[in-house]
Amino acid sequence: MQPEQAVLTLTRPLDLHRTLLPLRHGGLDPAHRSTPDGAVWRATLLATGPTTMRLAQRDPLTIEVQAWGEGAAEAVTLAPGLLGEHDDVAGFDPPAGPVREAYRRTARVRLTRSGRVLESLVPCILEQRVITRTATDAWRWLLLAHGSPAPGPAPEGMRVPPSPEGWAAVPSWDFHRAGVDPRRARTVVAAARWSRRLEEAAGLEPTDALARLMLVPGVGPWTAAETAQRAFGDPDAVTVGDYHLPHQIGYALRGRRTDDAGMLELLEPYRGHRHRAVRHLLLSGAGREPRRGPRLAIEDHRRR
Repeated sequence: MQPEQAVLTLTRPLDLHRTLLPLRHGGLDPAHRSTPDGAVWRATLLATGPTTMRLAQRDPLTIEVQAWGEGAAEAVTLAPGLLGEHDDVAGFDPPAGPVREAYRRTARVRLTRSGRVLESLVPCILEQRVITRTATDAWRWLLLAHGSPAPGPAPEGMRVPPSPEGWAAVPSWDFHRAGVDPRRARTVVAAARWSRRLEEAAGLEPTDALARLMLVPGVGPWTAAETAQRAFGDPDAVTVGDYHLPHQIGYALRGRRTDDAGMLELLEPYRGHRHRAVRHLLLSGAGREPRRGPRLAIEDHRRR
């Protein structure tokens, strides 16, 4: 099987792995793999069919893209968005301080845009109200059980996520075996049944796109924002309702923990790029608090 391929010359330097990292759900994600040669592999279901992508960085400005499967040509066409070529940093000029320093240190990381709404939404639904390991294990189990083998010379074990019809047909006992409670399972099935309307959200204005996502019963602000960040590359979609994030941003910008309201107040000067500011702060380690005693095991609770 001959791949569709292209060599892309980017407009500014790129950190390939950290740019695509938000699309990976756990270190054993069957749809996302990094190989020892430095390439990133993705298995995805596009409008034209399943595809496997291999992205390899020749130098900071050059990416080699290969794709196999029915959706290969579409995958190559969508690759610039995946690599952050549509990530517009115009207007993001933070003053001297933590955000500016964080951006300086991590400027090669861009905001990816997968364009695949359901594939971004389902793992976010699985992450509601549970620790990260529970969610990533569920994603892996469901893809191995209900996904399809990745086309082409993909690394062993890679799977294309199910189609909307496939997600809607997952039986309740398989969600249970994957560790997914009935509430989250119902939300996944509802999202699958709404998939056509959800995929249309990629062409809407950001506020309208978030509203469209939250029409799905069980999808609230947390899930919608996390999905918009990955599917649309929304630079302003702030994750509200996360257990840890307000503490991290409060520590990075004020030197002490805060809550959601305090976090939003601190991020207000970066409106239009609030998610961008958060991403670079976290990547730079600015929100990491020093340990002062025994570390408590705290569940990573998330709202809808």
